[in-house]
Parts: sequence; C-alpha cells; structure tokens
Amino acid sequence: MQQACSAQMPDLSKQAEIELVASAQRDPTAFRGLYEQYARPVYRYLYSKVGNQADAEDLTSQVFLKALEDLSQFRNQGSFRAWLFTIAYSQAMDYYRKRHTELPLDEINLASHEPNPLTTTLHQDEIERMRKRIVALPEEDQELIRLRFVAGLRYAEIGEVLKRSEGAVKKALYRLLTRLGEQMEDDRE
Repeated sequence: MQQACSAQMPDLSKQAEIELVASAQRDPTAFRGLYEQYARPVYRYLYSKVGNQADAEDLTSQVFLKALEDLSQFRNQGSFRAWLFTIAYSQAMDYYRKRHTELPLDEINLASHEPNPLTTTLHQDEIERMRKRIVALPEEDQELIRLRFVAGLRYAEIGEVLKRSEGAVKKALYRLLTRLGEQMEDDRE
C-alpha cells in the first residue's frame, strides 16, 4: 500500500476517467489504473479519519475491493472519484460503529513538509492554534475539511458524497473557512 501511495498523480480529466472506468468494466485487470490514480487520496482521507496506518491501509483495501465488486453498477452519473469516496466514507462510518473511535483533526499533521526549519518553527504556533480551532468544530464541519483538503475532492464531488448540492457545499465551506480565519485573527489580537 505504501508504494502505491508514494506518488501523487494529477487529476484525470472527466473523459479520461470515463474511459478508464469503461475499460475496467470490460476488463477487471484495467482496474489497476483506477487504483493507481486514487489509492493515495483515499488512503490519506481514511488515515485522517482513523489515525492508524494499518487500519487506514485495511480500509483502503476494503474500499477498492468494494469498488471493484460494484464497478458494473457505476453509470457515470457524477464522477467516479466521488463514487469512490462515497464508498470510503461508508467504510469509515462502519469502522467507527465497530470501534467507536475517531482521530480528531487536531492530531493530524497539518504542517507542510518544508525543508526550512526556521519557517517551520515560526509557523508552529499558528498551526497549533488552527488545530485547536479545528478540533472544536462539529463533526460535519471536520468532514468538509477532510474531503476538501485531505482527500482533495471538488465541491461537486463533496456534494455527491454528502448528498448535498454543490452550491450548499461551497457556501458551507466558505462560511467555515471565513469563521476559522476570523477566529485566527482574533487569536492574534
């Protein structure tokens, strides 16, 4: 799993995604292309939810197994990526129901991987303040942050996963980020 997640691949165009899905529907060995494209973002999303590498890897495997099993049912109504993250979201919810645990977003490393230690040190205080703000958010708001910034989904895709309109997702995320920004500014005063 770690190897498959090591390289970030660019987003597929809608047409390339449709062709890759159609190819995988005809020939299951072509599913590998979908796995290679989406394994890293699915893993990152699940890791942000469970905070444990082994569990995140297991859940990622379960997501792709379920996607492969149900691929014939996918009809290109919306994006494959949103469909896949709907499965990941469902698997994560099953995980919580079984274990009753969740990794708060404040325990996820939000720091960038900058090589400059001075820059990292200067931003550490601000990162810690942001972590405190995020952990205080309701779970629904934390999920918006995970899907947008950890999983990298587009607004329409988040809407598909959460069964909300794209406009509602944009508005909710905009308001959330504005509120967090204002709170961060208040902290500086």
